[in-house]
Amino acid sequence: MASILAQTTFGLLAMTICLPSMPEWNATFAQSGSWVQLTFSGFVLTYGSFQLLYGPWSDRLGRQQVLLVGLFIAWLGSMMAAWAPNVGVLVAARCLQGAGCAASLVVSRAMVQDHFQGAQRTRMMAYIGMAMGLCPPTAALLGGQVHVAWGWQANFLLIAGLAMVLAGLAWRTLQRDRDQAHARPAPAQPASARLGLWAAYRQLARERRFLLLVGVLAMTTTTFYCYLGGAPLVLASYGVGPQGVGLYIMTIPGMYIVGNFLTSRWVRMASERRILVTGQSCTLLGLLGMTSLAALGWHHPLAMALPLMLLGLGHGLLVPATLAGTVGLMPALAGAAAAVAGLMQQVMGALGGYLVGLLPHHNALPMGLLMMASSLLATACLWGALRQYSK
Repeated sequence: MASILAQTTFGLLAMTICLPSMPEWNATFAQSGSWVQLTFSGFVLTYGSFQLLYGPWSDRLGRQQVLLVGLFIAWLGSMMAAWAPNVGVLVAARCLQGAGCAASLVVSRAMVQDHFQGAQRTRMMAYIGMAMGLCPPTAALLGGQVHVAWGWQANFLLIAGLAMVLAGLAWRTLQRDRDQAHARPAPAQPASARLGLWAAYRQLARERRFLLLVGVLAMTTTTFYCYLGGAPLVLASYGVGPQGVGLYIMTIPGMYIVGNFLTSRWVRMASERRILVTGQSCTLLGLLGMTSLAALGWHHPLAMALPLMLLGLGHGLLVPATLAGTVGLMPALAGAAAAVAGLMQQVMGALGGYLVGLLPHHNALPMGLLMMASSLLATACLWGALRQYSK
């Protein structure tokens, strides 16, 4: 379990640990802010898109080989970034780093399908959710301290060292799994496991339940990214300065961790269907509370943040069971399924973050309505998926 959690959070750690250093790169490389922003956007782009390659490859070639290749690419990109002489090389290095880190996310999610079944799979996804909720703020705090003590390059060297440690861990744990598998009689290989890259995705595209579950994940992520993109601007209109924005921004991630913890306990006693419905209900109630208060003229930071505690809790209940459903529906294509889910979360989340920037931010109502629209789409997808389960 520790290996899976470490591999899952590696990409988020690499993505966010250098965020405190980005403001200095303008002066360091004498470049505009748009070039510096590409160091983040480039990472996100390759981190999302390369999942489509690693997923089917891990199904066909094995988890260990694909994971080790990805960790080597991440190590190479991190070393390039640490010694980048200009911002162009830094952008290329961050793209390479993201391409490598994508393997860790896809393979770790597929490993949950490989090693856990039923309620235990959902419980493991809840632990992953807690780890991923803690990772970004922890990484940003760590990155700032490392930057001050040893310079911005040290953060990339730290990620390179971590990639080597994870490669050693992957070699040991996954080799043991392979040895145990070889000691057992080999089962007949499902035809789906022998599918080519695009054939695997065509097979998944024919599974209506899978597409609906991916829709739930994508629209839920869109809701959260709308909040991340719009909340700082709304809070500024409410008179909250930079020093206080982080406290309100953490409302959803903090309660998301709580929701994942509750899921890890509740899944032993309740059906996944009940957990999913409860999670989405909490999400809609939180958004209804925030938009209602904004419409009534309660333009105060707490009128936005407090109702959204329910949204964070709801997402924490909803996401683990949905993720478990995507990778567990067709076990032979767990890697490809994890890749599709991860990519759609990234793409739709980025779209939500862009759309919220087009809205007015004099109060929380426009942002809240966009978040509500996204959550209603997630509700429609969830309703369709639950109908499929009942058939």
